[in-house]
Amino acid sequence: MPRYFFEISYDGTHFLGWQKQAKGSTVQGNIESALSKLCSMKPVSIMGCGRTDTGVHAKKYFFHTDLDTQIDVAQHKYKLNIMLDKTIAVHNIFAVPDDLHARFNAIQRTYKYFIHFDKDAFKENKSWWISQELDLTQMKKAAKLLIGEIDFEAFAKKHTDVKTHVCAVTKADFILKDGGLIFEISANRFLRNMVRSIVGTLVDVGLKKMSVEEFRQVICSKSRQNTGASAPASGLFLWNVVY
Repeated sequence: MPRYFFEISYDGTHFLGWQKQAKGSTVQGNIESALSKLCSMKPVSIMGCGRTDTGVHAKKYFFHTDLDTQIDVAQHKYKLNIMLDKTIAVHNIFAVPDDLHARFNAIQRTYKYFIHFDKDAFKENKSWWISQELDLTQMKKAAKLLIGEIDFEAFAKKHTDVKTHVCAVTKADFILKDGGLIFEISANRFLRNMVRSIVGTLVDVGLKKMSVEEFRQVICSKSRQNTGASAPASGLFLWNVVY
């Protein structure tokens, strides 16, 4: 069975995340339903490069699937875009070796989190509005403490089935752009809720509720009870995946 990689993007506002669930609309469920109809197959199963939670978006996301026969990729891209929910877009489809895995062969993932300071109705579901002044210098100092091979259990969702909480972070920084703030973080892997928990705690540093040293202690504590509240899902985007 030939294997295909699909590159997509989606607005996660009205989805209950990527992963298919028994009830509620998900990105995976929407795509599998459309592919099954398009390919006239019994239920098509797809494997994504990772999970995004309810309300989280993806600028660049990959999944793979094995189909019964070879396909005309241009025709399938066109038809699939018509069939899918309007908030999911297929950008590329390409044949790959049958041992290439969308999740396990990814070597780096990048997330971006968007914050805006002036209330904007058009950013409501794509960014976090913060009206208070933030100390960006201290936030950037704290963010640097995230770089390296670190145990991120303090920022992980509790009771998740993972073998290790260690992630290798290669970039973690804030950028001022267009009157707002973007937090960008790259790593080989991420834990559930990790980025939103990190952002929420870094905002506490910016609001001077927590010092940079206290942020370091939070990391070392490996305890979720020491972190700030998770940032809203609406501002988070899976931005890129590298293979």
